[in-house]
Amino acid sequence: MSQLFARKTVADFKADLALRSGLKRTLNKWHLTALGVGATIGAGIFATTGTAIVGDAARPGAGPAIVLSFILTAVACGFAALCYAEFAAMVPISGSAYTYAYASLGELVAWIIGWDLVIEYAVGNIGVAIGWSGHFRELLHQFGLDLPAWLATDYRSAYDAVAAVAQGATDAGTTYLASAVSTAPVLLGIPVIANIPAFLIVMLITIVLVVGIRESANANNAMVVLKIGIILLFIIVGAFLIKPSNWTDPAQGGFAPNGFKGISAAAAIIFFSYIGFDAVSTAAEEAESPARDMPFGIIMSLLITTVLYIILSIVLTGMAPWGQLGTPEPMITALSLAEGPPMLINASRFIIALGAVIAMGSVLLVFQLGQPRIFFSMARDGLLPQVFTKVHPRFKTPYFGTILTGVFVATFAAFANIAEVVDLTNIGTLFAFMLVSIGVIVLRIKEPDRERPFKVPGAPYTPLISVVATFYLMLNLPSITWIRFGIWLLLGLGLYFAYGMRRSRLRGRK
Repeated sequence: MSQLFARKTVADFKADLALRSGLKRTLNKWHLTALGVGATIGAGIFATTGTAIVGDAARPGAGPAIVLSFILTAVACGFAALCYAEFAAMVPISGSAYTYAYASLGELVAWIIGWDLVIEYAVGNIGVAIGWSGHFRELLHQFGLDLPAWLATDYRSAYDAVAAVAQGATDAGTTYLASAVSTAPVLLGIPVIANIPAFLIVMLITIVLVVGIRESANANNAMVVLKIGIILLFIIVGAFLIKPSNWTDPAQGGFAPNGFKGISAAAAIIFFSYIGFDAVSTAAEEAESPARDMPFGIIMSLLITTVLYIILSIVLTGMAPWGQLGTPEPMITALSLAEGPPMLINASRFIIALGAVIAMGSVLLVFQLGQPRIFFSMARDGLLPQVFTKVHPRFKTPYFGTILTGVFVATFAAFANIAEVVDLTNIGTLFAFMLVSIGVIVLRIKEPDRERPFKVPGAPYTPLISVVATFYLMLNLPSITWIRFGIWLLLGLGLYFAYGMRRSRLRGRK
């Protein structure tokens, strides 16, 4: 049992890095910052904010107090980001929280968190791809083009829409999705329904990532600049369309209609908007100067996105009655409901739809970049088959893991429902944040003299605050999410005892 918690020391990691990396160091601090921003600004802010504002059957909404939810989540993520920064500078190895757990909490916990990260990166990207597809359909609609519904949605969404129409729903979005069932070709008595745009965008991103890390980073940089510009445009246009009464309307319950309970529940939902800054740590072995640049990239990307989110949430809830913003495209909905020059509003709707497509594209790129590098680190430690460590002889990228991840995400994105993956992604990522924070405390005790190019200020209290804050957000997620998460971890433990424990390089050296 003691070997299950054997640690791979920082010295062990650095020795392995010297022998077996093979990845090319080409990323500077601004590349890393752009990776963090690219991974963070995406499906969360464009798609889940409406649900957080209005609420749903499982939890109350925050209303205009959504700005406080963003601040609450930003504080929790800020403490976690400091912990990630300490580890990233001290252990500049691909693998993110998996590597940090191995260095501080031992092999079994490292495996658990590595398996958990599949939820954040691969499963999370399924949700991003589905969100991308929805905004891509909206963008095509702006040009007068509409895909057949059976080629652009999933079974659950289609049949939920059929049920809604049967109960009297008449809006265009619902009737469009419902048409998938009646218009789809039938194979063996089953309607053929698949989200083809979601499938194709993931496969395209996979090809870009196989070609090279610098090419991928440059493509991401371009998308980051464009989407920040588009968000700023929404903020500027929306600022002129604000009606202050929308923030305090007594008929809708005022500024915080559901009190702190609604604010907390919304914070747990919009955590999906902050997932991404930790993706910077997966590129540690491709950073030019990881000890200096990794903390900068992690913290700077979180600061940039937090400022944008706070301003955007204020503008969004000031443009229209908050109770009408609970759609998958809340920014476009707010523009539709705002009172202003029609030409300006229509042009802004088109630009925001374009911005969402670009934003989610860059998130897909960064998360598809991160997952194969986690597999790369786990396979290098013997916990996964060695094929995951194969580096392309020309492009110097972990091509097998990249292609496998791409096929997995693309296939599930074609058939899964976004509501089924967002909460699962949130709890998985919060769990990873919590364990990394615990790891900082443990390693400070076990290796107090270890060189730390960046130190979490106020330790051990700062990491403890991170543990409490992330666990609090986890408690605000629905119980079904906890059940699914538990099942996922049990499957991972079964795989570890069947394969990883027997092949572990660390255990072989003991």
